[in-house]
Amino acid sequence: MDTSILDKAIVFAVKAHAGAERKGKGFPYIVHPMEAVAIASTMTSDQELLAAAALHDTVEDTAVTFRDIEREFGKRVALLVESESDIEFEGKSRVESWRLRKEEAIQRLSEASNDAKIVALSDKLSNIRAISRDYRAIGDKVWDLFCVKEASAHEWHFRGLARALKSLQGTFAYEEFVETIDSIFKR
Repeated sequence: MDTSILDKAIVFAVKAHAGAERKGKGFPYIVHPMEAVAIASTMTSDQELLAAAALHDTVEDTAVTFRDIEREFGKRVALLVESESDIEFEGKSRVESWRLRKEEAIQRLSEASNDAKIVALSDKLSNIRAISRDYRAIGDKVWDLFCVKEASAHEWHFRGLARALKSLQGTFAYEEFVETIDSIFKR
C-alpha cells in the first residue's frame, strides 16, 4: 500500500498545528485530526481522503492556505479540505455568524460528494465524541465552552449534520455519530 500522500499530510498537519492545544482540553491539537484520520479509515482506504482528514483544519486554524494544500497535495485534496472549512462572513463576529456558518455548512454537506462527506463525518464524529466525554464529566456546563451557549442550538446543528450526512448511513462512523447525538440530547 502506498501511504506516501497520507504520510506527507500527517507531517504537514503536525507542523501546521505545532504548539496548538485542543480548545481547553490540555492536549495537542493534532490529536483531533489524527482521530479524524482513524475514523475516515473505517470508511475508506483512499489515501487522498485520509490525507484530507489529516489536513481538514489546517486552513481554518493555521496560516496554511488552500493554495498551499493544492500545491503540496493536489486539487482533489484541496477541494476536500475546502468542503470541510467554515465560510467566514465579513463584518460579523464568530458568535454573530455562528448560525449562518452552520446553516451554510449543512447545506453544502447535503449536496457534497460521499468523499467530502467521509472527511466531514470524520471531523464531526471526533467533535461529538469530545462533547460527549465533556458532557459526562460536567453536564450542561459543556455548552459554556462554546461561543454559542444554548444546548438547543448545538442539537439543531448536529441533527442537521446527521441529515446532511445520511448517505453514509450503515457505516460504523455514521451510526456512532447519530447514537452519540441522541445520548447527549436525550433521544
